[in-house]
Amino acid sequence: MSVFALTEAELHALFAQIPALAAEPRVLEDLSGGLTNRNVKVTTPAGMFVARCSDPAASELAIDRIAEHHNSVAAEQAGVGAPVVDHRPDLGVLVIRYLPGRTLASADFRRPEILVRAAESMRLLHEGPRFTGDFDMFERQRGYRERCRERGLRIAEGYDDHADTFQQIRRALAVRDEGTVPCNNDLLAENFIDDGERLWLIDYEYSGNNDPCFELGNTWTECRLDPEHLEALVTAYYGRTRRSKIARAHLQAVVSQYGWALWGFIQHAISPLDYDFWQWGAVRFEGAVEEMRSPGFARLLQDVAGTEED
Repeated sequence: MSVFALTEAELHALFAQIPALAAEPRVLEDLSGGLTNRNVKVTTPAGMFVARCSDPAASELAIDRIAEHHNSVAAEQAGVGAPVVDHRPDLGVLVIRYLPGRTLASADFRRPEILVRAAESMRLLHEGPRFTGDFDMFERQRGYRERCRERGLRIAEGYDDHADTFQQIRRALAVRDEGTVPCNNDLLAENFIDDGERLWLIDYEYSGNNDPCFELGNTWTECRLDPEHLEALVTAYYGRTRRSKIARAHLQAVVSQYGWALWGFIQHAISPLDYDFWQWGAVRFEGAVEEMRSPGFARLLQDVAGTEED
C-alpha cells in the first residue's frame, strides 16, 4: 500500500510503534515536497520531528534507504544535516528533528548572498564524513534507461539520439577527474532550510560520493538560473574564479538534466501522486538537448580540460 494513501489514523498507529514519536498527544502535519516519500511533521510532548515515510514504489528509482540513513547521519556530523533520531527500515520510516526555518525557493538563488551561503553549506558537507555508496549519474542514467526498456515505459521521443553526446561529456569530464566527495546530489531549492544563521541541507535519498561539480551544476540547473549565477556559485565554492570548474559544473548540469529526465518518465508510470511527472521529465530532457546543441557547448568541452591555474 502506498504511504500516500495512509489515513491520519493509520499514520498515528504507525508512529505509535516508534519510541521517539509514541508520546501523546500527537499532532500530525503533512509537509509539501515529497515525491518519493511522505514527509510528516510530528509534534509530541517530546518535541517536533519529521517522519520520512518511504513509498515501496520508489524501489524502481534505485533508492537505497539504508544508505540514506547512514548518509543522513554523516551530514548531521558535517554540521549541515538535521539530527537523525531513529531509523525503522521495517516500517519504512526515518525520523529526523524538525528544523525551524524558511524553505528556500528558486528565486532566492538569484541573490548573491544566498549563492555564497549555499556554497559554504555544500563545502561543509563535502568536507564531512565520507558517505556510503557512490552516485554517478552516467551509471544511474544507464540503469534508468534499462529499466524503461525492460518495462516498456514511454520516454521522450528522440531521447536516445543524444546518447553519443552524453558519452562525449563523460569522456571530457574524465580528463580532469579529481575524485569524489560526499554529495547530496538533489539540492534543488526546497532542500535548503534557512534558519537565519545557516543553510541546512536536507533529503539524502540520492546521496553518495560524487564529483562536487555535479552538486553545483545540479543546483544551478534545478533553480533555473542564468550563467552568471553559475559562475558566482562556483567561484564562491572554490574561492576564486576557475574557468575549468565553471565549465565542469555546467557540463554536469547537462548530465543532471539528461539523467533526471528518465526519473520523471519512470515516475510518470509508477507514482500514485497526482503530479505531472511526464512534463517534469520533458522539461529536463529539452533543457539538456538545448545545451548540447548550443554554440558554446564545444567550448565547454575544451574548457573542462583546462589547467589547474585557470
